Amino acid sequence: MSHPPQETHTYGMAPLIRFTLLGLYIALVLPLPLLAPEGWQVPLWAALALGFAFVLAITSEKVILDETGLRTTHPAWCRWLLRRGWELQWGQVEGLTPVATSQGGRVFYVRTRSGAAPGAAREGNAYLLPQRVENFADFLASFTERSGIPTASVARITPPWTYQLLAVVSAAMIVAEAISLARLDGQPVG
Repeated sequence: MSHPPQETHTYGMAPLIRFTLLGLYIALVLPLPLLAPEGWQVPLWAALALGFAFVLAITSEKVILDETGLRTTHPAWCRWLLRRGWELQWGQVEGLTPVATSQGGRVFYVRTRSGAAPGAAREGNAYLLPQRVENFADFLASFTERSGIPTASVARITPPWTYQLLAVVSAAMIVAEAISLARLDGQPVG
């Protein structure tokens, strides 16, 4: 897939991953304020909403590729909280380094040329290549085209079936919780 060099491409987190993580959060914490004693319900609802906003923020990361380089960022509404973004010019990119994870997968780090990045140490820096983005094949093709670095060996950190399974489990938990709460609603406590 060929992209004109002047085009800007923005990639969000893959929807399967993003919505699975949001669903898992809901499945795990939604029952807490519903089952809590009356004095704890309001604080727990507030904590639930705050936690949901935080999970929404961390799953809102964007990866932007354009003619000048590659950068990761978050939307303005949460950027003040999550200052994890980074930016590289294409001339700074030297290569990719694979690193095995403890779960048997591989992550890839984008290596920079020695001292090429502002404030970089003499030996250069490494930045985690985003591997959870939507349109992953397009992202890799655009990265290769602009950087000149082959990405044929780069794959997602985890295969899609793991998030599909987690989505099914999360949905099953939410349904089971709804059924349980509906049954408890009409019964006296104690």
